[in-house]
Amino acid sequence: MDRRDFIATTSALGALPLAAHAQSRPKDVLVVANAFGPNSLDIHTLGANRPSYGVSWLVYDRLMSYGKKTLPDGRVTYDRDKLVPELAESWKIAPDGMSVTFKLRKNAKFHDGTPVTAKDVKWSYDRAIAAGGFPTFQMKAGSLEKPEQFVVVDDHTFRVDFIRADKLTMNNMAVVVPCIFNSELVKKNATAADPWGLAWTRNNTAGGGAYKVEAFRPGQEIIYTRYDDWKSGPMPALRRIVQRDVPNAGNRRALLLRGDIDMTYDLPPKDFAELAVDGSPVKVVGTAIENSIIYLGMNTTKPPFNNPKVRQAVAYVLPYDKMSENALYGRGIKMYGGKSPVTSIKWPQPTPYNTDLAKAKALMAEAGYAEGFETTLSFDLGGATIGEPMAILAQEALASIGIKAQLNKIPGATWRAALLKKDMPMIINRFGGWLDFPEYFFFWCYHGQNALFNTMSYQNAKLDREITNARFAESKPIYDASVKEMIQIAMDEVPRVPLFQPTQDVAMQKNVNGFMYWFHLQPDYRQLSKA
Repeated sequence: MDRRDFIATTSALGALPLAAHAQSRPKDVLVVANAFGPNSLDIHTLGANRPSYGVSWLVYDRLMSYGKKTLPDGRVTYDRDKLVPELAESWKIAPDGMSVTFKLRKNAKFHDGTPVTAKDVKWSYDRAIAAGGFPTFQMKAGSLEKPEQFVVVDDHTFRVDFIRADKLTMNNMAVVVPCIFNSELVKKNATAADPWGLAWTRNNTAGGGAYKVEAFRPGQEIIYTRYDDWKSGPMPALRRIVQRDVPNAGNRRALLLRGDIDMTYDLPPKDFAELAVDGSPVKVVGTAIENSIIYLGMNTTKPPFNNPKVRQAVAYVLPYDKMSENALYGRGIKMYGGKSPVTSIKWPQPTPYNTDLAKAKALMAEAGYAEGFETTLSFDLGGATIGEPMAILAQEALASIGIKAQLNKIPGATWRAALLKKDMPMIINRFGGWLDFPEYFFFWCYHGQNALFNTMSYQNAKLDREITNARFAESKPIYDASVKEMIQIAMDEVPRVPLFQPTQDVAMQKNVNGFMYWFHLQPDYRQLSKA
């Protein structure tokens, strides 16, 4: 690490009104450093990045949340099969199973003191399905699609009418997107051209969650303070959180080891591997990210990647073991070298591909590209500690079958927007499905009509039918058969090559307690405390 950079970074942290080291900071103050922070304070805004999800989780309530469970090794994770009250103190499914009625907490207030009512809930749900892009697709993934589904019964009673029997509907109301806004406050800052006030909420909040945003300086830091009148859960132990952007990973590691920060979420795998050893001065918690893969995707609308044999050739030439060793340092589950045909509904599961240069060359020749071709391979600079070594190794391997791939490095702040354009020929990316069901992942990533994150622009009518059949299957045999067929098609057609199932690694001071893994992979400071 460059000494000048280190001094600059520690000086910036030192400028905060906090004691220098973890042991001497107040027990109710947490300092965090990550590579980059939110680009928006509102998950509904176009191009909101992953850290923005964390803002919405803390600053806004949802009707429900998930319970938690403790794994045999002592790690704590959310429980996908247990919904618990948040803004709604209770709910009841109708006898016919086609609606649910929520009773809201009567003492819940937004940060400005305005009482929360069912009108705010309906307005927020209407907004989520009208915002477009990711929020709208997320709501649709749980069959939440039409304003008339959302009904104000009285000030503290809200009903959702189901348009179909969908086992994901209830779970989907406990993810990040259907958060509850102070509707009157947002409407005061809306315009005729922006009726949902999305421009204003990008840099301002209108929530009633456990934390308020005290300061937001994009590219520098976000500071949270506890909302002491929060009624939707146990009062958090932490009064204040300072979350700073420190792009250099070496700086973040040094700050952690010096005690200048309490926690960091996004060090390179090599650092986590080294910090996780016995006798380390800090602790590391690592959890396999369910329903998630790191993959190499190919745009099937762009020749030659519209040819499945070319895609299969790529899948056979990738240096999987080298990627695991040099990019992930073993902190990921291998998604290659599996069996075919598919016999399990587990997802993700290893594909039958492995490194086989002879097969790759033969497939290139069969596809009519024995001499190869030129293309680009894009990756997210925000995740360059993993993406760049993977891209370099892939580039070298692709050259061995004549594919000359120029690397295209895209800044993390614009990566999501670049993905949504769906015009990059090859990408290395990671995707995780919030709801831990195979058909949910496939709905997002493979469905030709509905998939916002179908970054390969893949179209297959049979696969679309199987995804729908699995989502609404009336029996387990039908469900299992559809899921197996979904996975088999994805492996045969290989528009994206699964590489690894990633882990979420978090390094923290030993006096930080209560860490809990969440599907959205963002820090939930509500759970944490300091000894």
